[in-house]
Amino acid sequence: MAGTAGHHAHGCGAAQPAGLDGQILQPYSHLRNKLFFSPILKRSPDKTKAWGTKTEHLLRIDDHEFTMRPGFGGPAVPVGVDVQVESLDAISEVDMDFTMTLYLRHYWKDERLSFRSNTNQSLTFDSRLVKKIWVPDMFFVHSKKSFTHDTTTDNVMLRVYPDGKVLYSLRVTVTAMCSMDLSRFPLDTQTCSLEIESYAYTDDDLMLYWKEGNRSLNIDERISLSQFLIREFHTTTKLAFYSSTGWYNRLYINFTLRRHIFFFLLQTYFPATLMVMLSWVSFWIDRRAVPARVPLGITTVLTMSTIITGVNASMPRVSYIKAVDIYLWVSFVFVFLSVIEYAAVNYLSTLQERKERKLRERLPCTCGMAHPGMMSASYSEVDANTTGNYGMPEENGVKRERILVQLAMENDQVTGHVGSSAYSNVWIDTHAIDKYSRVIFPGSYILFNIIYWSIYS
Repeated sequence: MAGTAGHHAHGCGAAQPAGLDGQILQPYSHLRNKLFFSPILKRSPDKTKAWGTKTEHLLRIDDHEFTMRPGFGGPAVPVGVDVQVESLDAISEVDMDFTMTLYLRHYWKDERLSFRSNTNQSLTFDSRLVKKIWVPDMFFVHSKKSFTHDTTTDNVMLRVYPDGKVLYSLRVTVTAMCSMDLSRFPLDTQTCSLEIESYAYTDDDLMLYWKEGNRSLNIDERISLSQFLIREFHTTTKLAFYSSTGWYNRLYINFTLRRHIFFFLLQTYFPATLMVMLSWVSFWIDRRAVPARVPLGITTVLTMSTIITGVNASMPRVSYIKAVDIYLWVSFVFVFLSVIEYAAVNYLSTLQERKERKLRERLPCTCGMAHPGMMSASYSEVDANTTGNYGMPEENGVKRERILVQLAMENDQVTGHVGSSAYSNVWIDTHAIDKYSRVIFPGSYILFNIIYWSIYS
């Protein structure tokens, strides 16, 4: 028995672990082998893990050299382009540029990417496959900055058809230069262009064209600008020549913008017109009211200066005169001339008063007249159209109208005392320059507005 037990122990190679009741437990590895080879729990292989390899094998990417264009050494590769404009964002007069977001799509045929397909369905890929094949090297001419959107992943799509036709689409935002002519600002119309061109391939290697002519450009109907009205979008194609590299096909996206004028009417033209009209008020103020007329003229001049400064602060420093500059500076001249007009009136009136004072000193004294009624008659006989100063002729264009108000508290002609009657003279002084200015200034400004708006509108 001992020998048998020993032989059995040697055959097992080790004593089996025993439970609490002396039963022998089976090893865990024995159960694991049973589970692994069980036909019921066996998993089928995951086919999706091999999809990438099969796709690249289907397109035979490793079998071709994609650093060269399709049909290298042969005729130029036709590459059709169409564009869908998603938004037209900022248009800056100061920086002379605009910002546009668009979907740029390329169409060409690369027989190296053809594959067999019973259903004739295309294959769609993202940006990872784009890095392994040949794609047109497009860039935006005169662009200041541009980028391809990458949220949440790169906004790039590649679609390959069984016959080798390829659709390559990407979403791009580009800020490009736009040379603006601001000579008619803000009554101007601007035309800007976004230019697309191949960087490396000349027209001998790559023929770039609009896929469906002018219909290749699609515009989102919701596009609107606060300052401009979009009038037209159209496409053109030209050849660009570089002295060092040769001729290249260039595609143009042209759009025409008409500026809205209502904002500038409220912020610039209307305030300037009011300031000019306010300066005319001084023509109806008594010329002797210096504290009233001088501050009024100075205030309008300073206000016009502020308006001109505010407009130029938001504009580029161009070397030519803009339409708004003409209007503001002519208005400023009108306001300035109204101040000069009062200075001339005041100066001429001062000279006239000095002459009158000297003439009055030369007249004989009438304070001893026996009958005040005779003095009253001498005053009343003075023609109202003359200077009203003792029959003096008009001098230096000054006309005075004297109204003699007789306050007869008591009229005793017997006593002959002047003190028995009180006379008060009320003067209405209107200089001839003021009278003419009331007509000339408004008439000239109205004529200027008619000419201005007929030319620029």
